[in-house]
Amino acid sequence: MRGDHTGVSEAHRESHHRLVWGSAVAFFGLLVLAGLLFSVGGWLAAADEGVRSPLAWLRALDGPTATGHVASAAEVVAGVLAVAITVVAIVVELAATRYTHRITQLFVREPINGLVLGFFVLTTILCVWVSTTPGTTSPAEALLPHAGLVLCMAMVTVCLLLIIPYFAFVFDFVAPVHVIARIRRHADRSVRGARGGRARRARRNVIGAVDELQDVAHGARQHSDRSISMAAVDALAGVLRDYQPRRTELPESWFRVDGDLARDPDFVSMDRVAMAGVVEDKTWLETKILRQYLAIFTESLGNARDISNLVALDTRQVGIEAVREHPALSELCIRFFNSYLRAAINAGDQRSAYYVLQQYRILCEGLLAGGRGDLALEVAGHFRFYGQLGYTQGLPFLLEVVAYDLTLVVEYAVEAGHPEADPLLTLFLEVDRESETPEQEERLREVRRAQVQLATFFLERGEEVPARRIFADMEHERPERIAAVREKLRSEVHAQYWEFTDRGINFGYLPPDRRAHLDEFFSWFAAR
Repeated sequence: MRGDHTGVSEAHRESHHRLVWGSAVAFFGLLVLAGLLFSVGGWLAAADEGVRSPLAWLRALDGPTATGHVASAAEVVAGVLAVAITVVAIVVELAATRYTHRITQLFVREPINGLVLGFFVLTTILCVWVSTTPGTTSPAEALLPHAGLVLCMAMVTVCLLLIIPYFAFVFDFVAPVHVIARIRRHADRSVRGARGGRARRARRNVIGAVDELQDVAHGARQHSDRSISMAAVDALAGVLRDYQPRRTELPESWFRVDGDLARDPDFVSMDRVAMAGVVEDKTWLETKILRQYLAIFTESLGNARDISNLVALDTRQVGIEAVREHPALSELCIRFFNSYLRAAINAGDQRSAYYVLQQYRILCEGLLAGGRGDLALEVAGHFRFYGQLGYTQGLPFLLEVVAYDLTLVVEYAVEAGHPEADPLLTLFLEVDRESETPEQEERLREVRRAQVQLATFFLERGEEVPARRIFADMEHERPERIAAVREKLRSEVHAQYWEFTDRGINFGYLPPDRRAHLDEFFSWFAAR
């Protein structure tokens, strides 16, 4: 998935362009077709006299007849307007009930609605006024009814031709993906407009937009519209991404946690110490969005893992992008990753924790690449803690996942020449614990397997010293466990896991060029 989150915006623009072109084609196509049919009718009516102007009938109308036609037109337009308002109200309210009440607000504020409905009302009023003009049979005195008839009929024609494009616009407007895009744009405009005394109002608008996106994600998930829920999750990250380049231009009043913001549900219960950190780092918007993420993640555990996985992915992308420009945001992302893992472990959702660890590991590598080795070491310590926590709470597989991911982190640090490679190796060697159950015994064996895999990585690079460190950690391991690890690494020849998963990696696979160093490593046990 792209880090710029332009997918929804691009799709919205493309849909908008299709709507504009389709509406224009429908409008002018129907207008031309109606004109042709009218001309054909006039020609057929005068076929015995030869071709004549299709508007010749106008000259033959007397005043009362003209005003009568205008009165009928007023009834037609008023009826069509009533039907249009009824249909639009039903459609908009159904969409608002299913997703978010903000759809109604956005729809009412949309200028196109005012223009179209206003034109219908104006046409009706004009038709009523013209129909009340005193009629006359004198051609010289019938100019107003005749001219009014032409104007009214032209406006009635436009009103009727607008019905199809307008309904297309309404159905396109209430499409949830487009509503999500509009809410995100509204938040971005509010941030850009936060200057001076408008900062508080802009803050309220942004807070409302964030809450609405969370509501859309929640409502869509409840109705099993996971694609819509995922679009809302992406839009929350988009709001945060749009905000980052502009935060340095905002006034100090924007960052004060006071007034309505202090009473916001995401902040009202926060301890003074925690709130002081938010104020000091000027991260109230980042904190609010990530708290929405935590709520979405928690309620998605067990039954909507694709949504919880996307939350972790977006958090990772935001954290990596902020490493250099906004370090406080990266640190905040780390804290929320820890909260994701805690929530998944408490819920017993091993699969979600498995995917969160993958994104957390990529964030750790991004921290190393961004020159924040201190934070990378902190993340590695969290890996060890949550792996051991899962191990003790009946989720021993997580310890195996932690061992595998830390192996990749150490390899990344070594290959990139980061000075944190050695302390990362030390943390890695502290992951294992003594087993208590047969399942835990198997997972602890898998931790040893990850250590052997890392040892072969060093041996392939010709670095025996770190490989010896790994051996020293395993030197007094039970022989049967060492034999099981060796057999597993020798026999596994499939790089991909034999079931389909998002990660798709077979943890027990060792590439042939590294498998060639197994005998060398295990020979050290025989030489004890």
